[in-house]
Order: sequence, then structure tokens, then C-alpha cells
Amino acid sequence: MSKINCFFFAIKLFPYIELIIKYHYIMLSNISQSVNGKPFLRWAGGKSWLIKHLSSIIPHQRFNSYHEPFLGGAAIFFHLKPKNAHLSDLNQDLIDCYLQVRDNPEAVISELRHFENTEEFYYDIRGKAVEDQVLRAAKFIYLNQTSFNGIYRVNLQGVYNVPFGYRSKDFYDAGNLRAVSQSLSSVNIYQSDFNNTIDTVQPGDLVFLDPPYTVTHNHNGFVKYNKKLFDLDSQHLLSAYIDKIKEKGAFYILTNAAHQEVKKIFAKEGDTMTEINRASLIGGKNAKRGNYAELIITNIK
Repeated sequence: MSKINCFFFAIKLFPYIELIIKYHYIMLSNISQSVNGKPFLRWAGGKSWLIKHLSSIIPHQRFNSYHEPFLGGAAIFFHLKPKNAHLSDLNQDLIDCYLQVRDNPEAVISELRHFENTEEFYYDIRGKAVEDQVLRAAKFIYLNQTSFNGIYRVNLQGVYNVPFGYRSKDFYDAGNLRAVSQSLSSVNIYQSDFNNTIDTVQPGDLVFLDPPYTVTHNHNGFVKYNKKLFDLDSQHLLSAYIDKIKEKGAFYILTNAAHQEVKKIFAKEGDTMTEINRASLIGGKNAKRGNYAELIITNIK
């Protein structure tokens, strides 16, 4: 075939080539939109370590709606990828952040592009009172990712006071934030004390419970990451909340510190209590770390 004939043949094929390119672009777009998000926040007591145990806890069972009233980093939600979910937490700033990432991801990403991972910028933005919801969400993500160990801690006036963390890692992932927005698109997200969420639980639902730990794992000390402590009275309220879950014919998975007092509170007839040893992830490079025991308690057979 002559060069001239090849040229005219290519021109005739051009519309079809254009359609093929458009088709592949659409397919790739759909694939990228269907990518599941992963946790975008660091959270003290996060449950990424639990994921490898879930297959033995819920090997075959199917559940209706999923509930997580101690949201934090939502590692279990992102792993299970439930179609119907109710996510809540007492921390209003945390919930506001999730709502903005769900509803306005591009605006949050746009704000984050202007942030700098420097000590000077950190303390400047940390000290500023921000009213705009999008900017507040970006600030929350930034402080979480650049602070010391991602701990959420406020003083008695409710002011965030965690120091700069000197992390070199990027403090946001635009692609993941878009994927998170997709994962949260049909999810009910709201601020609430856990005790006020029981009305949303229906028969056949699964409730994952990861409360702030009253004790330092199996040591008799108290842990404070916030101005409000989840004390032993709160643990008793949580035990009563679990009784209501079971009365409704729903299922629960609870993680808690492997402390003798905690074991007494949550020992329930017919339920399974498993003790897991794992490494602590809290503390800086020079902090003392070790193995700690945690409990996994459930009524799933």
C-alpha cells in the first residue's frame, strides 16, 4: 500500500480510533471512581490490626446495615465496605471533617494544596479560629497528619494543643480523598454519643464498637486523649448498650483493653471473649513500645 493510500486509510479510521479512545477513557474513569477509599486520618487506638482477624470472626455471615458509633479512623468500615452504614462519633470536629470530605472533596483538596508541612505554618494554622467548614476540614486533616503521632487532644478550653510532629510524609492523598468521598456517598454520618444511636440499630445489623480505652491496656492507669474521659461508668453504659443490641436481634463486635475490670463488665453469657496480643503503635521514635493485650468480644457464632 502506497504512503498516500495509507494516509487516506488512516483518515477513514480516525472516527473509530476516537471512539475507542473515548470508550477506554470512560472505562478507566469508572474504575477509578469505584476504587474503595482507605483511612485518611491517623487515630490513636486505630483498628487496622483487627482486619486480619475479621475473617475468623465473620467468616460467612451477611449483615444488613453496619453501625460504628466510635468512628475515629474508620479502618473497619473501609475494609468491610458495607453498602448501608451509620457512622457517628461524639467528636464534632471529626464528624464535620468526614462530612466535608464526603460532600466537598475537591474543595477540601484545593485548600490542602495551600498548606505547608513546616513548623511555622503548623503553629500558625493551629492557633487560628476557622469558621469556614471546608477550611476547617482541611485544617483537621493537616493537623492530624503533621502533628505528633496524630493524637487528637484538646485542653480544658477545648483547644487542640498537640505539638508539631516533624513528619516528612505527604499529609494528604488527593486520589484517596476522592475515593473516600465515593465510599461515603450513601453513608449516614452524624455527631452523637454512642448511647443515643441505638434506635438506628435493626435486627440483623452489625455494630462495631471501639471505645476509648479506660485503662492503659492491661496496666492500671488512665488514658486521656481528650477533655472528656471514657471512664468505667461509661464502660457500664456501653455494656447496657450491647444488651440492647442483642435484644434487637443484631450483632456486635467490641474491642477493649484486656483489663480484669473490663473483662468483668463485658462477660456475657453465650458471647465470645478473645484476648489478642499486639504491639503498641502509640509513641514517638524514642518512646517505649511493647506488646499489649486487647479483647475482641462478640455475639457472632
